[in-house]
Amino acid sequence: MKPYAFWKELAMEAYLLENEDILKLDEQNFSEVEVLDAEIALKSGRKTGDGRIDILAKYGGEYLGIVEIKLNEINELSLKQLENYLDVRSQIFQFHNYWIEETEPKWVGLLVGSSISAGLQEKLSNGYQYLGIPIAGMTIKRFRSEKNEIFVISDTFFKFSYSSKDYSKFIFQGGEYNKGRLVHAVIKSHVERNPDLTYSELKRDYPDSIQGSFGVFDLTANAENIFSRWGHKRHYIKEEEVIKLQDQTISTCTQWNPENIKDFINQAKKFGWMIEIK
Repeated sequence: MKPYAFWKELAMEAYLLENEDILKLDEQNFSEVEVLDAEIALKSGRKTGDGRIDILAKYGGEYLGIVEIKLNEINELSLKQLENYLDVRSQIFQFHNYWIEETEPKWVGLLVGSSISAGLQEKLSNGYQYLGIPIAGMTIKRFRSEKNEIFVISDTFFKFSYSSKDYSKFIFQGGEYNKGRLVHAVIKSHVERNPDLTYSELKRDYPDSIQGSFGVFDLTANAENIFSRWGHKRHYIKEEEVIKLQDQTISTCTQWNPENIKDFINQAKKFGWMIEIK
């Protein structure tokens, strides 16, 4: 395969908008990615004047992420630019209500480029934070084969110090899950144990109020119509992910934070389900 670099930053940005799962940073808090918007102008977003956020992303129901894209190397200068945007991040909400959760958003910064300087790679791999905000780096390289097939390889440089209060990884029936996948596993097991359960009965067992805006689960037909501007779904709707009840097919929600996941776990324990925080 031969290198097939992106010609412009906008081309790299467009690729990420169409393939947002690449922005996943780990398998815990930063695994459910949803692009909310792109090219958001900010006043005084740079030391030299106004700036523009390349991508605004949401990670689960807990984090908002500012993504800064560079066509070539990401380095200390790129980091300073991202930090400038984080300084004025509150301006984002003047344009649109990007956050509808009951809890305040936490933040994460992400630098994306075709390469990374040795100094920045070491800093980010050691768990760098700016004003308590974790910062990640990612390199994206594109290649083309002799058959004209296109391949993209990404590497992530990120270290986040998890603690029990993060409620980030759970043990359920011998498996390890993040928040969204835990809910899916518990609901699936609950239905398998009660094969005659109807949609209304499951809503009685796990009411919408536990999660909040989107409910613990929804009809798959409805979930397929609930998506962000860029087409990302807020429920698990793949064929192998949907759960069949006696009378309906449902999809569980992906949007969870430390508060509502605790409420879900407490509700699940009422039915005898044992869940441990790793």
